[in-house]
Parts: sequence; structure tokens; C-alpha cells
Amino acid sequence: MSILYIVLIFISFSVLFLFLTFCFLILRIFTGKSIRNPIYPPVKGTVFDQLFYFNRLYDYQTEMAKEHPTIRLLAPEQSEVYTTNTRNIEHVLKTNFSKYSKGKYNQDIVSDIFGQGIFVVDGEKWKQQRKLASFEFSTRVLRDFSCSVFRRNAAKLVRAVFEISGATKSFDMQDILMRCTLDSIFKVGFGIDLYCLEGSSKEGTAFMKAFDDSTALAYWRYVDPFWKLKRFLNIGSEAALRKNVKVIDDFVHQLIRSKRKLLAGQKDPNDKEDILSRFLLEGEKDPEEMNDTYLRDIILNFMIAGKDTSANTLSWFLYMLCKNPLIQEKVAQEVRDVVGGQVGDPDELVANITDAALEKMHYLHAAITETLRLYPAVPVDGRCAEIDDILPDGFRLKKGDGIYYMAYAMGRMPYIWGEDAEDFRPERWLKNGVFQPESPFKFVSFHAGPRICLGKDFAYRQMKIVSTALLSFFRFKLADETKTVTYKTMFTLHMDGGLPLRAVARTAP
Repeated sequence: MSILYIVLIFISFSVLFLFLTFCFLILRIFTGKSIRNPIYPPVKGTVFDQLFYFNRLYDYQTEMAKEHPTIRLLAPEQSEVYTTNTRNIEHVLKTNFSKYSKGKYNQDIVSDIFGQGIFVVDGEKWKQQRKLASFEFSTRVLRDFSCSVFRRNAAKLVRAVFEISGATKSFDMQDILMRCTLDSIFKVGFGIDLYCLEGSSKEGTAFMKAFDDSTALAYWRYVDPFWKLKRFLNIGSEAALRKNVKVIDDFVHQLIRSKRKLLAGQKDPNDKEDILSRFLLEGEKDPEEMNDTYLRDIILNFMIAGKDTSANTLSWFLYMLCKNPLIQEKVAQEVRDVVGGQVGDPDELVANITDAALEKMHYLHAAITETLRLYPAVPVDGRCAEIDDILPDGFRLKKGDGIYYMAYAMGRMPYIWGEDAEDFRPERWLKNGVFQPESPFKFVSFHAGPRICLGKDFAYRQMKIVSTALLSFFRFKLADETKTVTYKTMFTLHMDGGLPLRAVARTAP
């Protein structure tokens, strides 16, 4: 009887604690936010309202943006402002760059995975990493090395698709592309052959799954009011996140140790092609600052930039080509015109994909860019106001407020792209057959301003090489034309449930 009494008391106190916590949270959300003051963006709910729309979050944001280009969601400590106004975006990302930071709110959410990497930090830490990365990305050695890796892996990808499509009617193209880009980023970034595409690396496959699961679980924190409590108690999603981060950390630290040993045994350590080797050499100048933890953070930031973004974009690109078969044939025809048709061997084909050939593929470039407009690799991104400020559309921000630009929603706004905004039309990027770029504050898929993506040209080069190789050998169709393909809500625009395709050979390997 006494045990039952103790249990009842415990349950009562637990319910009371949760009730009081909820009341405190509501009080924090609605106090001091100037809710009805028209000088601030109109309030459309709280950040936790997004929980109800989480599985279709970016479409929900699109619906709000069509009604109000700038809106506000309330959070316990601040307001979160969401905008599709291009002048606001230029104001935050460029004109008043120094007045905005990543913000502690965002840093707390992502730091378990990305630590003190370039996508998380501000100030001097960001400047140091940006300067070093900018130098490395500008070297001819890295460009030539990366192109050779992209071409070699594109040939492997073609052979893999021939093998898989011959053994089964349909296959998950997104999974294959993820493996291909993971192999590429590991070779270019870290000088390691992972062999994930061949399926022979169990450690690589486990790492890829842990990394994808971790980013999804971390993103959940944006709508979970109790994530810090769950992390403290090590329960639920936070317990799962901790296990995945351990898998990631063990894999990456082993990679760093192996790389250090390899470099120590080489005669000419200064002539290195991969990014990690060059960072390790740079780290010898300041070993306390650029320790293994620092290098781990750099690696994982490169990972999300180099694997997820390219693989996701290529997946959406092939999906849009399947939905628009005439455009698929038009891209394939350009590829044949530039690199030649009926090439029997994938290695022979990729050897023809030179920089000069890629420069001639304006329609392919436009089709990939049009994919990024509608399906940006990073669907939502933003900054935090370091001081009170007024946006170009007249709305005020308070110090500590978040300001987010909705790239996914922007691609669907008629007031930005015209009445055909939701149509997939590569021709909108061409003038007399030549690709014409748009303002980076209108087309924000690669961010903009001082923090614009350093790997933009690398990403396009990889995507164009892979696309050229695939479309030279295959015509792609959706495995099920009636099935709706949608996204999984996370940091990058990952397809939910993969991309089941069928590949019809254009020529024999």
C-alpha cells in the first residue's frame, strides 16, 4: 500500500511539474513581444505551432509567405522572423552583415554535431576558417584533383546503375547518389577511398546513416520545447542523437589519426591534394588551436556541404526530368552534342567531360539551377539580430530576434519569379541560349553576401559531371508515376523515402 502511495505522489508531482513548466513556457512566449504593435511583423503563431506542420513544414511556410512576405513566430526568449523579401535578405546577409550573427539559439541546436565549424561560428573563428578554406578552394591543385575524382566516381556510378537496373526493375537513386557523393567528398576532402558506392565499406555506410539520422534529430529541436530536458535526462530523441554522434565522432577521430600517421610517413608533406591534409599541415603552425576536435568540426561541416547538398540536388534534378520527359531529352541531346554520343565505355565518356565541355552546357546548367530554385539544398537559413534594427520593408527587429529567409518558399513566389513561379522551366535562365545568373538575394540557394558558399563552383562541376555521365547512358523514369515524392524535414532538402527510379539504357556499357 505504501509503495502505491509513493507512486501516486510521484505521478502527481510529475504532472504538476509538467503543468507548471507548460505555464512558464506560455508566459515566456507571450510576454514582452509587442504582439499587436504594427511596427513589428505580424504574428502568425509560435515556433511550436510548426510541430503540427512538421512533415510539410516548407509548404506551410510557402502558404504563409504568399499571404505575408514577412511574418513572425514567437519563441520563449525571442521572436523568429521569416521573410521572402529580397531587400530584407540583402540587408541582413550583406548590407548590414556585421549586425547579424548565427546566434546562440541556432548554435545550441547544431553544436552537438557541427561543433565550432564554419557554418556555426561567427567573428574571428569564422574569419580564420573562411580565409583558410577560401585559399584552399582557389588552388588549381584542388580543382584538378576534385575534377578527376568526380569523373572517376561518375564512371563508377554509371556501372553501378547498369548493374542494379539489370538485376531489379527499380532502385533508390537517392541512396546511390548519397553513396557516390560521400565517396567523392571523402576523397577530395580527406584523401580517403571509402568505397561506399560499391557497398564494401560497412563503417562508411554506418557513418552515413548516423550522420543523416543526427541531422534529422537535431533539426527536430527547433520544434521540441523539451529537448534540453530530454538531453539532460538522456531520453527519447536526445538519447538517439547522442548515440549517433558517438558513431560519428569515433569514425572521424579514427580518420584523423590515420591521416596523421600517413602524413608522418611521407617524404614531401607539402604537396598534398586533399583538404584535410592541407588543414593538418596548417595546424602544425598552431597545434593548440587546430587540435583534433577542431579538425573534427571542420570535417563534419564539409560533410554536410559536400555530400548532402549535391546528392539531394541531383535527386530532385532527376525527379524533375522524370516529371518532364521532354526537358530530359533536351538535356540529354545537349550532352550528346557536347561530349559525343554512343560512347561504349564510361571511362572513355567521362574523359571527354572537360572543363571546356562543361562550360558549353548552358541548358544543363539552367536545368540544375532551376531545380535549385524550386528545391534548394538548404530550404531555410538565417541569422540573429545583434542589435535593434529596421528592415527595408519597414518592420522592426529586436536584439536577439532571429531573421530567416525561406529559400524553398521564395522559389514559389509569383512576386519574385512571375506567375509561372511553380513551373519547372529551365528557359527562364537562358538568353539567346546562354545562361544568365540572377541576384544571389533572389536566388539564395548558395547563401549570399560575405558568407556565400565557397564550394558553389565545385558543386556545379560535380553535379554537371554526374548528370552528363548518367544522361549519356540512361533515360530515367519514375518507378511509380502515381506516387508523390516529398521531402523529409531536416537541415537539407532530403527526399523522404528515397527516389525509386527505372533506368533504360541508351547504349551498352
